[in-house]
Amino acid sequence: MPKKAEAPVTFESALQQLEQIVSRLESGELPLEDALNEFERGVQLARSGQQTLQQAEQRVQILLSDDKDAELAPFTPEND
Repeated sequence: MPKKAEAPVTFESALQQLEQIVSRLESGELPLEDALNEFERGVQLARSGQQTLQQAEQRVQILLSDDKDAELAPFTPEND
C-alpha cells in the first residue's frame, strides 16, 4: 500500500522533529522495526532541511551578487 503524502513541514519544525527522533533512537528502548521507521523519517526530514538550506543559500548569493545591473526576479526553487 502506498504511503500518504505528508504535508511539508517548516525548517524549524523539521529540526525539532529530528531532535526528538535522535533522542528516541539514542535511548535504545525502541523495538528494531520502530527504530528503523524513526530512522527513515529522520533521513527524510534531514534531506528536506538540507534542501531548504541550499535554497536559502542560493537566495542570499543572488542578493549579495556584485552584478548591480542584474534584473531582480522572484526566486523560484527547483522541484526535484
